[in-house]
Amino acid sequence: MARDLYEVLGVARDASDDEIKKAFRHKARELHPDVNKAPDAEDQFKELNEAYDVLSDASKRAQYDRFGTIPGAAQGGGYGGGYVDLEDLFGGGFGGMGDIFSTFFGGGGAGRGRPARKEGRDMGIGLRLTLEEAATGVKKDIVYDRLAPCSDCGGSGLGEGGKQVTCPECDGKGRVVTVQRTFLGDMQSATTCPECQGAGTVIEDPCPECEGQGRVPDRQKVAVEVPAGIRDGQQLRVGGFGEAGMQGAEAGDLIVTVRIEPSELYERDGDHLHAMANLTMVQAALGAKLKVDGILPDEEVEVTVPEGTQNGQILRVRGHGMPRLRSDKRGDLLLHVNVEIPKKVSKRERELLEQFAEERGEEVAEARSPLQKIRDAFA
Repeated sequence: MARDLYEVLGVARDASDDEIKKAFRHKARELHPDVNKAPDAEDQFKELNEAYDVLSDASKRAQYDRFGTIPGAAQGGGYGGGYVDLEDLFGGGFGGMGDIFSTFFGGGGAGRGRPARKEGRDMGIGLRLTLEEAATGVKKDIVYDRLAPCSDCGGSGLGEGGKQVTCPECDGKGRVVTVQRTFLGDMQSATTCPECQGAGTVIEDPCPECEGQGRVPDRQKVAVEVPAGIRDGQQLRVGGFGEAGMQGAEAGDLIVTVRIEPSELYERDGDHLHAMANLTMVQAALGAKLKVDGILPDEEVEVTVPEGTQNGQILRVRGHGMPRLRSDKRGDLLLHVNVEIPKKVSKRERELLEQFAEERGEEVAEARSPLQKIRDAFA
């Protein structure tokens, strides 16, 4: 972040969002290690990504313009303010915009003997929630990088006056046959056409922005509705927000895996919640009415403590646990009793406790003077 970010992208300080986006794409194609063999290409590409991460975000850009620095920019990564965790995008260890450009440069990912994939692949992303958010349901904005439809050509891959024509290399077959002479005779082998990647057609005058693919690396923002009661590890599918298809082919989906962070107050057990309830020894012995906070906002739960409640006993409050997914029912709240014994009592409290012990025929230690307590401490 030492260099001026506008200088890194090669744009003016008053550049529009569209100008910043196009400048990033063009420079990324020049600097990506797949095509640039300069020894510092990888460092330059990383610097370019960091610059784009800041200048493509309105709030980060405003902060940078004002102060010249972005606190936490290196950690944020542009992936949703710390609660979004990229994991296994494309189903195979995705690492950010760099890998998106690798996919972009590789076309549809055709291998020897098989045609290029035109449909977009599914993408996966992790979303971290608090237990309270999982209980209420929440709407979260996710920001991530993907191959998106090219806005210049509408995803068709055609430039101005461009059109799709039969591939001259394979004559529209999508495969080419080669003959190799061996001591056993002529051997024929068929492979995917390198010119059209197995499509059978090529584009004349392709879109200069996407180079005929119909898709470009871009930063995407999508709102995800998380239903109340969702569990850790469950997945949500957002249709059409995975990798865009080539030349207008169907896009993949975005698969959101929910990760619920541990709570300091509650432990979840399916739809039930476990929590601690601290009682005095008098409340445990005589019974009481308590009010405790529930998992939902502003929820107050009334708990009846029966006489003679023991330490470690579990009090069940039905219908105040986690909401059940896509249901109006809830699990139970299970309170684990912790009876607190006072470490110090006043003279009057001791007298009352001694009377209580005498009434029950229980022997207790005699009260000790402050001097005796000091002697006990040194003994």
